[in-house]
Amino acid sequence: MVETSKAEPGYVEIGYISGVHGLQGEVRVKPTTGFPELRFSKPGRRWLRQQVSGRHTIQEIELLDGRGHPGQKCWIVKFSNINTVDQAQLLIGSTILVTEEDKPELEESEFYSHDLVGMKVILKETGEPVGTVVNIYNSGASDLLHVMLNSSTAERPNSETDASGPLVWVPFVEAIVPDVDVNKREMLITPPKGLLELNIPSHERSKKERRQLEWKERKKFQQRVIAAKKKLCEMEQQHVFHGFRFGEKDQRSLLADQIVGVKSKLLQQALPNIEVHSKRWNLHEFIGMSLAKNVRTTLRISEEFLSDSGCGEKFNASSEFQEKGHLLTSEARLPLSYIWIIFKGRVVALHLILLTELKNLPACFGHDRSFLCLPHKMSILIEDRASVPLILVCPAHEIHSLENSFTNHNHFGFDSEKVWFLEEEKLPVISNSLEEQTKHKILMKSPWEILQTPVGSGGVFSLLSSGNILEKLSEMGIEYIEVCGVNLRHVGGYTLLGLVSSCAANIGIQISKDMNDLEDNFDMVFSMKFMKHLTKQTNKLGFHAIPKPNPHVEKVDKEWVDVVPSSPNSYELRRSIYSSLSACPPDKVCLMEVTG
Repeated sequence: MVETSKAEPGYVEIGYISGVHGLQGEVRVKPTTGFPELRFSKPGRRWLRQQVSGRHTIQEIELLDGRGHPGQKCWIVKFSNINTVDQAQLLIGSTILVTEEDKPELEESEFYSHDLVGMKVILKETGEPVGTVVNIYNSGASDLLHVMLNSSTAERPNSETDASGPLVWVPFVEAIVPDVDVNKREMLITPPKGLLELNIPSHERSKKERRQLEWKERKKFQQRVIAAKKKLCEMEQQHVFHGFRFGEKDQRSLLADQIVGVKSKLLQQALPNIEVHSKRWNLHEFIGMSLAKNVRTTLRISEEFLSDSGCGEKFNASSEFQEKGHLLTSEARLPLSYIWIIFKGRVVALHLILLTELKNLPACFGHDRSFLCLPHKMSILIEDRASVPLILVCPAHEIHSLENSFTNHNHFGFDSEKVWFLEEEKLPVISNSLEEQTKHKILMKSPWEILQTPVGSGGVFSLLSSGNILEKLSEMGIEYIEVCGVNLRHVGGYTLLGLVSSCAANIGIQISKDMNDLEDNFDMVFSMKFMKHLTKQTNKLGFHAIPKPNPHVEKVDKEWVDVVPSSPNSYELRRSIYSSLSACPPDKVCLMEVTG
C-alpha cells in the first residue's frame, strides 16, 4: 500500500506537519505515503491544506530539502521562505498534498490504501462474505487491514449480511490475501484457523467460546498460583496460605491474587538488608563526604533562571549547558539522545514521572498553545509532544483514572503508543519478632490480604528491568532518561541534560537546599547505557529496612487475632533512587545546584 487520498478533489495526502525541528524553520513531517523519499527529499512544488477562520485553504509551497529521521519515523523538511521557529510553528497541523497527476505508477501487488478501504472481504475457499475493510494500519513488519465482520460472521452465516459486527485485524500479506480485485472492489482471503476470531472481544463471542477461554485463563492462573506458592515456601512463608481454609470463594480468590502479585525476586533481594541494618541514603551527606571532592562538574544555577528557561516559549541562550541541551533535543547532529533522552544521531526527550497523587492532571498537562507544563515546572513545547516518550508510575488504584484522563484529553498531545502507565513496586511488610531474629514473616492485613507498602523511588529500576521498555526506547534511539518526582518545584530539563552530555556523565542530579524529602523531590538524568547496567544488577542496589508499627492479623490456635502494636513491630522495605550512586564512580556524576 502506498498513499492515502482523503484530500480535496485533485489532491492526494502524503503527510502532515507534526512539529518544529531546530531553529532554522525546519519542520517534522509524519508521512502517510509509501514513497517518503520521493515526496520529502525531492525538491519541488507541494501544497499545504490548512484551516483558517474555520475554512480549509490550500496553498502552494516549495519544498527545498528533506531527510529521514528514522528514530521518530518522520522526516525533517525545509520549505522555501520558512526560516524561523515562529514561521514554522504556523504550519503545525497542516496536511501536505500532491496532485493526483503526480501519483507514481504502481508495481504489481502494490495498491493505494484508499482503494482498499471499503472493499468486500470474501473467503476464497467457500466464497463466503466475511466483512468490509474499514481502515489500514502499518505495523512496521507489514500492513494490517482493519476488517469489520458481517453481523453474524462469528456464527458462520449461510447468507450474506451487511458488515456491522466486530472489528478484526487481517495481515495484508500474499499468503493471507492472495487476490485483490480493484475493479470489483473485493479481495479473497485464506485466513489461518482462528484468525478471524482472535481479536473479537470476549463479550461478542459465543457462549461456548467464552467458556473455553475462561477455562484456559483459569488454568493459566492456577499455574501462576502454584509457582508463586512454591517461591514463598522456599522463603518459609507458608503461613500466608492459611486463609485458603477459611472464608468465602471471593476471599480465597483475593488471596490467590495477592500471592501471585508478590514480587518474590525483589523480596529476596531486600530481606538480607534487614540483618545489615543499612543506612538510608542521605544525598547531602553523600555529597559532603565523598562526592564533592571527585565530582566531575558542579553547576550552580538560580531558581529564577531555571523557572524562566523551563516554562518559557524560548530557551535562554546565555546558558551554555541549557543551549546545548536544547540543541541536543532539537538538532539531529549528535550521537546522543529526555525522561530527557537522546537518539542515535538525534535527541528525544523521555520523561519518567513517579506519581504519588493524581491531582489536577488536566491542569498539569494543560493545552497551552506554546508549551506543556508537566508537574510542576517541566515544559515540553506542544509541537514536540508527539515525539516524546512518557512513562508514568503511580499507585495501582490510580492507574485507571490516569489512563482515562489521558484518553479523554487525547493523550495531551503525546503519541499514545509512546506512553506507558506502570504500577509502582510494592513489597510485603516483614515482622521483626524478637523471638525469631533470623526469620521474618510476611504480615497479613487480613486472612486474605498481604500487608504491603511501596518500595519507593528506587523501584523504578526493577520496573524497567522486568519489561521490554528499555529495549523499545533503545530502538527509538533514546540515550538519556530523566526521572523526577511530581512534587519538585523545577525540573532540570534542557540545562541538566546539557550538563550531563557535556560531562559525558552516567548520572546528573539536581540538588537544592530546600529538598527536605528526597524521596518526593528528586530529579536525576541517567545515560541509557548506565540505566541498562543498573537494571541488570538490581540485586546490588541496597534497600533500607524502616522500623514501623503496623496493625495486622495472626492465626493463633485456629483463631484469627488482631494485633495492634504500641511500638515498631515490623520493617517496611524501601529502595531509594539514590542507591544508584553506589554503582557509579564519583567522577561520572555531575551536580546542578539550584540556589534561591
